[in-house]
Amino acid sequence: MSNDGRYYHSVTLDKDKCVGCTNCLKRCPTEAIRVHSGRAHIIDERCIDCGECIRVCAYHAKVATTNPLQTINRYPYKIALPAPALYGQFKNLTHVGSVTRALKQMGFDAVYDVARGADIVTRVVQERLRQPDCPRPLISSSCPAVVRLIQIRFPELIENIVDVKSPMEMAATQARKEFCREHNVDPAEVGCFFITPCAAKMTAIRNPIGHETSQVSGAISILEMYGLMSGLLKKPCLPEDDAGFRATALGVGWARTGGEATAAGIENALAVDGIEHVAKVLEEIENNRLSGLSFFEGLACVGGCVGGPLVFENVFVARNRIRELLFRLPKLRPEENISDEEMRELWHDVHLDQPIEPVKAMQLDKNLQEALKKMDQVEEIRQRLPGLDCGSCGSPSCQALAEDIVQGYAHEMDCLFVLKARVRDMAKQMVELSDNTRL
Repeated sequence: MSNDGRYYHSVTLDKDKCVGCTNCLKRCPTEAIRVHSGRAHIIDERCIDCGECIRVCAYHAKVATTNPLQTINRYPYKIALPAPALYGQFKNLTHVGSVTRALKQMGFDAVYDVARGADIVTRVVQERLRQPDCPRPLISSSCPAVVRLIQIRFPELIENIVDVKSPMEMAATQARKEFCREHNVDPAEVGCFFITPCAAKMTAIRNPIGHETSQVSGAISILEMYGLMSGLLKKPCLPEDDAGFRATALGVGWARTGGEATAAGIENALAVDGIEHVAKVLEEIENNRLSGLSFFEGLACVGGCVGGPLVFENVFVARNRIRELLFRLPKLRPEENISDEEMRELWHDVHLDQPIEPVKAMQLDKNLQEALKKMDQVEEIRQRLPGLDCGSCGSPSCQALAEDIVQGYAHEMDCLFVLKARVRDMAKQMVELSDNTRL
């Protein structure tokens, strides 16, 4: 939270560029956008920072706030945490050591792969699924946009979310511990920076879900890193440069849809990408239509993290590059890469230490009786609306417009069809009045 108690959001609106086209309005999965006076407005309480509005805005009016590269200089020691999706951005990347070398040339003192954090989380998911009290389906907690979607729209499913921190958090925790131990430095002097493909990770750093503070110092977008890294990667990499890579191919595979379920070896799993598709499957789970499913992996971006709004490369090209890279990496399973002894040491750090709470962003009123009264008013107004969900009123649907009217944010005349009908009636009345006056 910010100092004034407001929830921080990475996704913001550049009002000077917004033309009020309603593209974002129609694609927002939580109906967090309204268009009034020719400009879009984001409802902070409903926004999940999925970046869908960034993706569909032709005018680049939606932007993601991340840390500039020079932010790393605030710390005496800097550690880069490359997301697995980073490896899919570069053509002819034959050795992951090339990325490590390039990051160090850009000013980082060390590199700790988030893919290794994914290996750690994979082991926790495997163990959780073996426990008799494990809810079915167990829902991945790796995508913060999906977790917040559940908090807002599907609070009954919160108990199904696996109580484990994200690979990003685990990588930062381990990276700082190991660096401080090896170099005998104060943890406060070490900055851990995630190289991010999405805005939701930046928000998760500022507003952690399930734990009070983040171990990550900041997030730098892949888009910002891409140009400089591309130049540095032109120098050939030797196979021995990969010696410092400690993750598995399955950990890197988390960059693509289904990577988490594949890494955990879960047969009865469902992996879905694209926030709209994820929402539809969550509805199925909420309605108990997928009770036989063991694990659900939901990713806000099409293709997985390689399709994030802050990546450079085309999602399908990047996904294929990750696939090709996996053939060259060590064929180890996470349980072979992360020992039982290491997992025992990590057990306290890897689990969430706070409950995930529902976000009451869609309630009509805090008072139950008032909320029920307003629900009746909403239904009465909705019946008078055309039901076309065209968005021309500035609300994403007729249902949303009815709610906005009851809350005092809109007027029934904002609906063009209602307005046209009212004008038509008034014109008819004027004609009738004119005719009666002549008589």
